[in-house]
Amino acid sequence: MRIIVQKFGGTSLSTSQAKERVIQHIKRERDNGYAVVVVVSAIGRRGEPYATDTLLDQLQPYGDYIDLKERDMLLSCGEIISATLIGAQIRAAGIPAVVLSGAEAGIETDDDFGSAKITAITPERIIQHLNKGKVVVVTGFQGKTKQGAVTTLGRGGSDTSATALGAALHAEIVDIYTDVNGVLTADPKLVSDAKPISKVSYAEICHMAREGAKVVHPRAVEIAQQARIPVRVRSTFSDDEGTLVQDATWEHNEHAVLDRHVTGIAYALGITQLHVSGTDKQLHDPQLIFETLAQHDISVDFINVSASHSLFTVQAQQDQLAYTLLTERELAVTLNRECAKISIIGGGMNGQPGVMARIVAALTKEGIAILQSADSNAAIWVLVKEEQMAKALTSLHSTFDLNR
Repeated sequence: MRIIVQKFGGTSLSTSQAKERVIQHIKRERDNGYAVVVVVSAIGRRGEPYATDTLLDQLQPYGDYIDLKERDMLLSCGEIISATLIGAQIRAAGIPAVVLSGAEAGIETDDDFGSAKITAITPERIIQHLNKGKVVVVTGFQGKTKQGAVTTLGRGGSDTSATALGAALHAEIVDIYTDVNGVLTADPKLVSDAKPISKVSYAEICHMAREGAKVVHPRAVEIAQQARIPVRVRSTFSDDEGTLVQDATWEHNEHAVLDRHVTGIAYALGITQLHVSGTDKQLHDPQLIFETLAQHDISVDFINVSASHSLFTVQAQQDQLAYTLLTERELAVTLNRECAKISIIGGGMNGQPGVMARIVAALTKEGIAILQSADSNAAIWVLVKEEQMAKALTSLHSTFDLNR
């Protein structure tokens, strides 16, 4: 049996026109010979009645009285509503279908309510229905503990449900449907000549997702990579195949010829750079610095440590707390607020000389200072001021011929 998993996000289910497109995608894959499993998110976004954030907002007035287990019971309602409605619409279109909750689909998790991790999937019930020719609609974002309590999987949970089910069912492919036609080389709101990307590696899409290109959750991609299942990021409103995510075999082939080494550019805002050094009363002590921040759940990035100082970044909403904690330890702290992290991403950069030189040349030409930099096998990151970010994105996009 050839199985395909189709995941539809909230915007794909928010209007009658969108839901009709969902039905068309299901029909097409059935006509192509696939047994179809559909995973759905809650309908719409914050402000719409059944969106996850709207449900979460209902609890905010109760503060410390919120029980995490009961909160997950509430948050799971959005997917139950959307699955029930789309299941009925599928049957109305003449296609046999059945709706299963995450628990009924065999998704078992730990008991970390609000951010549960999938520990096992027993998909026998899904397979039984597929063997009867039914489309199986599964509520995304949720599962159950061994004790039967409802859990939710945290941000991107429906993407995670889809790829985890794809792995458990040995699906041929997982399609993630959104309101954009795949992954673009850059944010089109900031880079006018951003282009669609036809194919990326798992590593590249994970970098893009973590650094701002939020079309698929990195946790979902990691599950697909482990199971070696291709993922397509597609638009609900188009029949185009979007962006294919799969193993980049050329990464392991030293004779492969690449016409470009950079695949895309992403960014993150709201970052503060900290310069921390010793004083007459307290020597520069990196262990003291990072243990202090860790004890208060402050995550750090862009870390450079030398004998005289430490340089790193934190999220802007935590910079005042970080400043206070470190100055209380009698360390000298300087804040550089309103910074942006730009990610130049591409599996083909690994081992290629001259990439950083081109980045520096492009930004220098535009008068943009690089405040810090870091790199990995598939990405180079540079820190710049927020006010220069848009110019930096456009310059780098052109430098690496991503507009072709």
